[in-house]
Parts: sequence; C-alpha cells; structure tokens
Amino acid sequence: MTFREQADTWLEGMRNRRRKQPLAPSTIATWAYALEKWINPNLGDLPLESINNASLKKLVDTMVEGGLSPKSVSNYSQVVKIVMKSVRDEKGQRVFNVEWDHEYIEMPVVNPQKQRRPSFTGDVVTAIVGNTDEQKYRVLFALLASSGLRFGEALGLNINNISPDCSTIKIVQKAWGSEVQDRLKTVRGEREVDLHPDMAGMLREFIGDRNSGLLFVSRRGRPLHQSSVLRRKLHPILAKLGQPKCGVHAFRRFRNTYLRNFTATPPGVLQFWMRHAGEGMSDLYDKIKSNVAFRKEMAEKAGLGFELPSKILVIGRKLEFARDLEMTATA
Repeated sequence: MTFREQADTWLEGMRNRRRKQPLAPSTIATWAYALEKWINPNLGDLPLESINNASLKKLVDTMVEGGLSPKSVSNYSQVVKIVMKSVRDEKGQRVFNVEWDHEYIEMPVVNPQKQRRPSFTGDVVTAIVGNTDEQKYRVLFALLASSGLRFGEALGLNINNISPDCSTIKIVQKAWGSEVQDRLKTVRGEREVDLHPDMAGMLREFIGDRNSGLLFVSRRGRPLHQSSVLRRKLHPILAKLGQPKCGVHAFRRFRNTYLRNFTATPPGVLQFWMRHAGEGMSDLYDKIKSNVAFRKEMAEKAGLGFELPSKILVIGRKLEFARDLEMTATA
C-alpha cells in the first residue's frame, strides 16, 4: 500500500470517527490541503514501509524551501506521523512504530514567542466600528470585541438564543463555510455570554422586529462566509486605518486582554465567558453559570474597552459621527 492510499483511508476515518467529537470541517480541510499540496506530491507514491526519517527530512526541506513557517512545517509533518500510526494489522496492532528523530530531520523549532498573535487596542476597535458603514458588519465587529466570541460562534448565532433584552447570548452552534454546524470548537464551548448594556442596546436596534433565524445573514439569507467578511470588509478598513492585515480573532484577544488586565472581572466569570480550557477541579466546581445576575453586574462594571458611536450619519459614502452619549470602555 502506498502512503497516498493510507492517507485517503485515514482521512475518511477522521471524517466519520465515532468515539470522539467529530472533527471540525476546517481541520479536515487543512489536513486535506496539506496532503494535496505538500505531502502526497513528495511521499504519496512511496510504499508505506519506505516512509522513514530520511523521507520525512526531504519533505521538511521542500516545505522550508517553499517558504512555509516553522509552525506549518511542524503541523504538516505531524500529519505524516499520524497517517503512519494509523496503519493496523488484522489484530488491530500498529504496524509501523517509527522513532522520529527531529535532530536528523532538522525540524524547524517553533518559538511561541515569535508566533504572530495579533490583537487590537481599544482605540483601534473604536476606529474599526466607526469606519464600518454597513450596520450588519458594524454590529458584528462590535459584538466580537465586546463578547470575545469566536468568529464562527458569532456567525452561527441564532436570534432564538438571545435574551429578549439582548443582554445575554447563548452559544450552542457555529457557522463555517456558509454552513451552520450544531457543534462548537470544543465540547465545553457551549456557554452564555453577558453583554454590556450599550452593546445590548445596539443589538436590540439591529434585530428590530425579527424573532428567529440567524443574527447575521447574507442577502440570500445564508450564513456569512468568513473569508468574505475579511476580504470585503475588515481588511479594507484596516488598510484605511494604516493597521496591519489580520484575522477577526484579534477581537477575541482584545476582549480577553482587556478583561484580564484592565477590569476587576473575577477569573471564574472571565473563563466562563471566553470558555478557555479549565485549569483544575476548582473550574469544575465553579457554578457561576447559574448566577446570571452577578454575571450581568460584572459585564456592566467591566465596560466595553472601546467606544460605540451613538449616532451615525451616512452622507453618500462619507461617515459623520455624532457622539451625544459617551459610551466608553473603562470599568
């Protein structure tokens, strides 16, 4: 059997695995891309028994010469290792147990300190929201910055999962590739996020008399596509502001940084809203989920961390702002 044949079998198994939560389509897509673009052209036609440190070293050299980052080289190399581990005999035992030697392979070292994890400041978020002329995207960017939601969680948000006063939103699904998925990034991702009153008011105005369906939809009524939001909206605004191009996860990093360093938000509340991995038994015992009143109080005290324009006047393509009420981001 060739590596390519086993890789196809493995990838199909990952799509339909039953023991664990199904993998996100984005993860499958990343693995499929790695196989098609880099791995199979170099290893695909080789017999499985010939895959070893020398062959992986050649692949790594090719990826490095191709300009891939150390993180991408490491991740794509991991796919090779997983495919090899997936080969089983008729008794279910692993056939290949290659002892991978990163020194010999010259695997690039991933330095976490040098990984680019862009974030926004409050002033930049204020400018982004203020320079977004279409209400749908203005509310989307403001919601991302004020809630810390992941991009897919925001795009998959259903109006039915928003409280009547729009002060609390429930995260139970996400959207990816214009499709809604009834699963989240992690099993623990389901949660409620409480919003500052100013953001809740902005959300109420945007929803209007709608009472069902997705909060953010395209003109055809489908979920917004992540790449389209970036390409057509966020990146042009960042360019206009003289800011480096980045993804929407910068909004989530902004919210996390603001709550951790500039407010008195209790750690349990912060973790519940952001839904990061727990650190111990105290996280399992924490019952902040049921104390909605306290969470709402903390959301109001924390503030936004940025300003919302109180009124937006659109004159042709020019935006003029009238801030009759100062909605600031300080605690």
